[in-house]
Amino acid sequence: MNCEVLANAIIEQAAKDYRWARTVLRKAVENVEAMAMRSDTERFFRSAWFGQLTSINGEWLLQQLEGEFV
Repeated sequence: MNCEVLANAIIEQAAKDYRWARTVLRKAVENVEAMAMRSDTERFFRSAWFGQLTSINGEWLLQQLEGEFV
């Protein structure tokens, strides 16, 4: 598997996980699993590892994802 394909798949899964967490938290703000997933994905998008996987700015991507829930 091409490294770029793998990197993109990791980022896409993190975005899906973030969307899932935000959707659940809309309905159940105390959901511990969703709170942990949101925190983990936010940390990933801000991490050095994310920066190694892509040239996309992680803060920008988080803003785009968050904009889906406004």
